[in-house]
Amino acid sequence: MVQLRGSLASAILLAMAITVAASPRSYHGYRLVNAVPRSAEDAAELRALATWTGVDMWSRRAAPGATVTFMVAPGAAQRRVLQRLEELGVPYSLGEHDVQSLVEREARDQTRSRALLRDDAGSSVRFDTYMRHGEIEQYLAELAAKYPKLVTLHSVGKSYEGRNMTAIRVSLDGGNAPRAILVDAGIHAREWIAPATALYLINRLVEHADEHQALLQGLDWYILPVVNPDGYEYTHTKVRTDITHHHYLVQTLFLTKYSRTNQIKSSRPNYFITTNKILVPRAKISSVLNLVIWTKRSSGCRFWRKNRGAKRETWLKWLWDLLCEPGADLNRNFGFHWMQSGASSYPCAETFAGKKAFSEVESQNLRDFVLNANKDKRFKMYLTLHSYGPMILYPWGYDYRVEPAPDAKQLADIGNEANAAMVKAGSEPFEVENSAELYPAAGGSDDWAKGEADIAKSYTIELHGGGSQGFDLPASRILTSVQQTFEGLKVFASHAREL
Repeated sequence: MVQLRGSLASAILLAMAITVAASPRSYHGYRLVNAVPRSAEDAAELRALATWTGVDMWSRRAAPGATVTFMVAPGAAQRRVLQRLEELGVPYSLGEHDVQSLVEREARDQTRSRALLRDDAGSSVRFDTYMRHGEIEQYLAELAAKYPKLVTLHSVGKSYEGRNMTAIRVSLDGGNAPRAILVDAGIHAREWIAPATALYLINRLVEHADEHQALLQGLDWYILPVVNPDGYEYTHTKVRTDITHHHYLVQTLFLTKYSRTNQIKSSRPNYFITTNKILVPRAKISSVLNLVIWTKRSSGCRFWRKNRGAKRETWLKWLWDLLCEPGADLNRNFGFHWMQSGASSYPCAETFAGKKAFSEVESQNLRDFVLNANKDKRFKMYLTLHSYGPMILYPWGYDYRVEPAPDAKQLADIGNEANAAMVKAGSEPFEVENSAELYPAAGGSDDWAKGEADIAKSYTIELHGGGSQGFDLPASRILTSVQQTFEGLKVFASHAREL
């Protein structure tokens, strides 16, 4: 390990203080790039782009003929991405040129909706605005107080920052139905439509129970609306200043290249290697101060994906805290084929899988809750709500080189039936397919639920989004989206009752 001299360390701290304090906090200049792979090789190249610094892959699907959307940081990142697409010959188009305008438009919609909310004396649940975590908790408490024979609240635990993770059980039989179904949402912070969909399901089952008795007969519902409350709140309340090229600084000092699985020493002492495999002569780095200013980029946090987990425990903690915000992708942190593929060991990556399986308190809490509640093996189906798709995905997702789950045909048949119900309600079609064929991602909650928790049927449902909105589906479209999805959830429930 290279030892830092006092003057160098001081220079780094000064440079960071200057750049952090002086930088704007927004997504100004970030733009969307839409690419359409022509082959499996193109799709693999696009997935590789998602590991580049300053590139955030918004689409779950990267397959021939499917549009793959990236959000790309301004400056060098955009030039590199477009150059790479030209080299590959992959057709692409440029979308929203300033993502900040999307964020501001969404904020205006939220403000208008909340103004209407103050004048409404009805139920505290709303589907013309995205509810905050505290409002969701309040709504669940109100339901428990108003419908004590139907509703029971379960504490799943506390998040890293101390927020409640509350699950609601809806049961006609006091929790003694022969079968149960588990639904969760909000594992990824930026996917706001997922908790909204879970809330609509709760609203239908509880406040409109008379209309939906068939969904409750012989089936208990366990619903956790927000698995990642810290990240969810972070996307609502904070802005952050990020250094999207932070690895340049780290690698200049320590001559290392971060890969997905380990750190590799540079074999060329006069150069350092970026994550994008670019050799940069050390002689071109005239000063630490210039380096930090050169690598600085700003970012808001509306599109934060991960949790807000424990900070790195290294002697360079102060450096990591400034260069890379803490957090892991909870949907890569479950202990079933953890880190086998489609995940990163690099702490700043969007798909950082954590230091080990179940390293994050939120994934631990969900694991412990499921295993405890399912001791009698009543859980027959697990649905985890994400965005954006629309897609219905089934195991296995940990590696495309393995066969799908043994019951893949039945999983696909149920998914297609749910898709048909949603299309009948006016939804665009959901693609139904095996997760790994779409995009390998080890450590997912859906694989773990089926492979370790012994839940017979497990699905990831990627909800509506896409287009220029991506994850920030306008508030005006919430109600339509959740109503259409509810029709599919009813189909899943009908099959859970028969398992």
